[in-house]
Amino acid sequence: MAGTIDCSFIRTLINRYCAGEENWVDSRTIYVGHKEPPPGAEAYIPQKYPDNRIVSSKYTFWNFIPKNLFEQFRRIANFYFLIIFLVQLIIDTPTSPVTSGLPLFFVIAVTAIKQGYEDWLRHKADNAMNQCPVHFIQHGKLVRKQSRNLRVGDIVMVNDGETFPCDLIFLSSSREDGTCYVTTASLDGESSHKTYYAVQDTKGFQTEEDIDSLHATVECEQPQPDLYKFVGRIHVYQERNDPIVRFITSGTQRDRNHSSTSFSLREEKSLGSENLLLRGASLKNTEKIFGVAIYTGMETKMALNYQSKSQKRSVVEKSMNVFLVVYLCILISKALINTVLKYVWQSDPFRDEPWFNQKTEAERQRHLFLKAFTDFLAFMVLFNYIIPVSMYVTVEMQKFLGSYFITWDEDMFDEETGEGPVVNTSDLNEELGQVEYIFTDKTGTLTENNMEFIECCIEGNVYVPHVICNGQILPDSGGIDMIDSSPGVSGKEREELFFRALCLCHTVQVKDDVLVDGAKKSPDSSRSCIYISSSPDEVALVEGIQRLGFTYLRLKDNYMELLNRDNDIERYELLEILTFDSVRRRMSVIVKSTSGDIYLFCKGADSSIFPRVTEGKVDQIRSRVERNAVEGLRTLCVAYKKLTQEEYNEVCELLHEAKVALQEREKKLAEAYELVETDLTLLGATAVEDRLQEKAADTIEALQKAGIKVWVLTGDKMETAAATCYACKLFRRNTQLLELTTKKIEEQSLHDVLFELSKTVLHYSGSMTRDSFSGLSTDMQDFGLIIDGAALSLIMKPRQNGSSGNYRELFLEICRNCSAVLCCRMAPLQKAQIVKLIKLSKEHPITLAIGDGANDVSMILEAHVGIGVIGKEGRQAARNSDYAIPKFKHLKKMILVHGHFYYIRISELVQYFFYKNVCFIFPQFLYQFFCGFSQQPLYDTAYLTLYNISFTSLPILMYSLMEQHVSSDMLKRDPSLYRDIAKNALLRWRVFIYWTFLGVFDALVFFFGAYLMLENTAMTINGHVFGNWTFGTMVFTVLVFTVTLKLALDTHYWTWINHFVIWGSLIFYIVFSLLWGGIIWPFLSYQRMYFVFIQMLSSGPAWLGIILLIIVSLLPDILKKVLCRQLWPTATERTQNSPRQCQDHISEFTPLASLPSPSYRSNELTSSPLATRSHSHSKKVMLTYWNSHDYSVLPLGFNFSNNYCKSSTRHCYHGSGLETPV
Repeated sequence: MAGTIDCSFIRTLINRYCAGEENWVDSRTIYVGHKEPPPGAEAYIPQKYPDNRIVSSKYTFWNFIPKNLFEQFRRIANFYFLIIFLVQLIIDTPTSPVTSGLPLFFVIAVTAIKQGYEDWLRHKADNAMNQCPVHFIQHGKLVRKQSRNLRVGDIVMVNDGETFPCDLIFLSSSREDGTCYVTTASLDGESSHKTYYAVQDTKGFQTEEDIDSLHATVECEQPQPDLYKFVGRIHVYQERNDPIVRFITSGTQRDRNHSSTSFSLREEKSLGSENLLLRGASLKNTEKIFGVAIYTGMETKMALNYQSKSQKRSVVEKSMNVFLVVYLCILISKALINTVLKYVWQSDPFRDEPWFNQKTEAERQRHLFLKAFTDFLAFMVLFNYIIPVSMYVTVEMQKFLGSYFITWDEDMFDEETGEGPVVNTSDLNEELGQVEYIFTDKTGTLTENNMEFIECCIEGNVYVPHVICNGQILPDSGGIDMIDSSPGVSGKEREELFFRALCLCHTVQVKDDVLVDGAKKSPDSSRSCIYISSSPDEVALVEGIQRLGFTYLRLKDNYMELLNRDNDIERYELLEILTFDSVRRRMSVIVKSTSGDIYLFCKGADSSIFPRVTEGKVDQIRSRVERNAVEGLRTLCVAYKKLTQEEYNEVCELLHEAKVALQEREKKLAEAYELVETDLTLLGATAVEDRLQEKAADTIEALQKAGIKVWVLTGDKMETAAATCYACKLFRRNTQLLELTTKKIEEQSLHDVLFELSKTVLHYSGSMTRDSFSGLSTDMQDFGLIIDGAALSLIMKPRQNGSSGNYRELFLEICRNCSAVLCCRMAPLQKAQIVKLIKLSKEHPITLAIGDGANDVSMILEAHVGIGVIGKEGRQAARNSDYAIPKFKHLKKMILVHGHFYYIRISELVQYFFYKNVCFIFPQFLYQFFCGFSQQPLYDTAYLTLYNISFTSLPILMYSLMEQHVSSDMLKRDPSLYRDIAKNALLRWRVFIYWTFLGVFDALVFFFGAYLMLENTAMTINGHVFGNWTFGTMVFTVLVFTVTLKLALDTHYWTWINHFVIWGSLIFYIVFSLLWGGIIWPFLSYQRMYFVFIQMLSSGPAWLGIILLIIVSLLPDILKKVLCRQLWPTATERTQNSPRQCQDHISEFTPLASLPSPSYRSNELTSSPLATRSHSHSKKVMLTYWNSHDYSVLPLGFNFSNNYCKSSTRHCYHGSGLETPV
């Protein structure tokens, strides 16, 4: 229609000219070497990109003051004190603006200096990085310039050992095959060498002159932070302006089109993440490479990952803010009451306008409401010190300094890896002491992620390499043993096909142990190869197959080479790789043999392979897979399909269409993979063992004793995960397992299964408290729940009426009454959903998630506290976590000791700050009843200013850093002490009200005690009567001594630092008062405090009164402590009373590490099938001669343990075993 407005066109123009060019273009074109495309090829559209400067700093020289002030005054306490300060400047208030301005300035200045120093360090690091020298090609010559001057399109040369200055497309290498080795430790923590591939058409440009003659363009997506994703295309032009492009994907190179085409009909090919060299990664074992810059500066993937995570707030901080609001209401109430009473008092004309203080005419004509509002503000200023502004600074310093105790803890340092704990945020220290649920990954967290090949099953026949004995590889053993009957002729063919499949279906690289200038050993000169891969499973499989007679040698010129049993080298052309992902849970390769046969080999989880199989001995292999899973082994199934040339061409076309797409490439590839990986023939399965980490069982046992519920979230099979849970004592001998799995739901409806489980657990637990299930007594029946990902999806899925709440609540009710929960077959997103479900339940428990891999990042970010294990799957989890630890066993001390101490310390800090400010300001409130509500201050300006800054700040800060009410050894030995602080026990309303009333009581004692002593009494020898400033000074002296000694009474762990700050603060107050009142200060407009303090100390009754008032003030708290400790002691107080008795007590839950033992094992060999498996690597009787000793290893059965005998030394371990005949 002619009159219709094209809204899309208008929207495009708005986006283009208002949002900026880069925000509306979904891809970018880079001209290699800044050369325009040839005429007729495509339009040349120059685009502006940022330079290569990295900016991690927050401020600049010009915006530091305004930006920092804006951020600081966003805090409600700082903003409140700013308003009070401005009110003091504007109206006539009873106190000087200095009393509010100086503490506020101190807080703002300290925070600004701290943040400014941290930002200066960031500026310094940025400058060092931006000024690094970079070599790039210009007019055929090598030119050197600073990194910050690099531009998109520049051709960069990087030498061996250097880091990549920006994100580069890999063009060529000094290596003939166009590859290079890269370490990405600074990005994801993986120190292994990864192989990257140059563009096939440009890998021959190996000199500066050659690379300068390159004429090409690159199209790619706009920058995005995913380190493992990249989508792009490349066009390389010849002199006749014909484009020749090569396709590269997943570590392969293949010439897809040898003939050039016209521009209009040219076929576009793609680039993938294997061609992208990321900034921060380092070049290794390669002399030099050339690459073109595509992302620079803050658009590099490394810089995009700088973005901060969502801010987490601890439960203590939330309580602190609630208490602050309560005290703000108290403040307003005080000011309102005094304002009303002032006008009631002044209702008498004589009181309102006495003869000695006549009002001016302007004051008489002033509006009543305006006068009342001014008086209200004046009272607000007078009482504003009840809000402790310095508390925020003290809390920040306590968290920041306290976090170093974790990093300095030698017990949490792992000598094997050389790693120690890392604190990424100090805001959640005290949250470690409030954890109620722990969600842990299995592989690499509870287990070592150190895979060992155990066996393989081919066509129903089981093969076990007999080269492992007691965990040691025997160097001169290379045969295989078969448990079942020997295969027939056809079985032999399938057997070798299975071995070839495992040798070819992987992404393993053979480590090049030769330096750039070294001489290379022939690949077939030795059968010993060192394999590297991002997946430990793949390395274990390739090494296991090597022990069974087939050795993978290398990938060279797109051909994979392997050595068969006859020591003949076989070569297979690698045509396609269908990469592994966590959704498909499988990977495939398409290879072509020298005879021209084309095979598709596929390996993956049994749930992913079995539905796609049409041939093979499925039942026998399934049975073996299930048996291995029950024994805690990780299983993979292997299948294949033979392709004709026509079928391969169709597959090739299908994959090509998906790979060249710039939009939704992953989705289209997944759909293509689904179509290709069908009608497979099952070959067999493998079993790999992942050992349990040292002390994992003891750690879980201690955490459960502390009342913490532990959930295991894993992607493994149910049987494998359940065996691991038994091994690590998550499930115990008397645990009744409840299943909420897809298989159970297929037999019954979800509704029926949930209600049946609910009836089971609620019927038994009706007479028990919730904490009964955390005690884990062996005499008590407890429940363990197993749920899989599919069942969880049904529970989380909204019902037809649009609600899933009923199922969720029922599921949560079941979980609450289970001592442990195992979630298997979980996708990464489902792990986060589980954590969020528990976190948002009606109890709002504090959750902690711990994992070691990228698939655990989502749940780590979702939980209240996220902990990353510095493991073998990279450092994605550690980088995104709040804390990082080397091993799972260190979680025990982090929570039970550090978390306990942090919470005790900061809760005392918060309550003490409010208490001492109530003691400080309530006498000022009482004083107004005796001065006609005239807003006369009780204390001198100096005392008002320095009370929170100097006189009482250091003792509580040191207490919050040093206090140990129970020794760390006792906390580890008796984890039940953790329950005393659960549920924010020390910051509940009952405790808060006690501290508040204690402060009110002490204030009443200070004020009325001093008032009664000074009323109508001559306190000096010459008969002088003390004035109002002496009265205020006496109250303040008693106040300072009382609140300081109160903290001394609460201190259990005395060090010289505590003695120094506590007694030093009291001495400083006395010295300051003597100087403040003993000298006439010329800069003061008043001298009201001159000789006041000295005169007070010259009076004997004043000394006696001060001492008596201090004792009376402290007496109720002392009596309360003594009575409660004797009549209603907590577990902690009982431990403090009888530490030796507790040390000698050993219960079922006493961690094994704490027992005196000459040699410690984390798991008893008889305790579980997986623990037993960790010390046995064969399922048959076998004798192997090694180093002149005979070893006998008996087979393993479920719930049985093996026997180890060393005949020469006669050291034997005896246990029951289930023997399999040979």
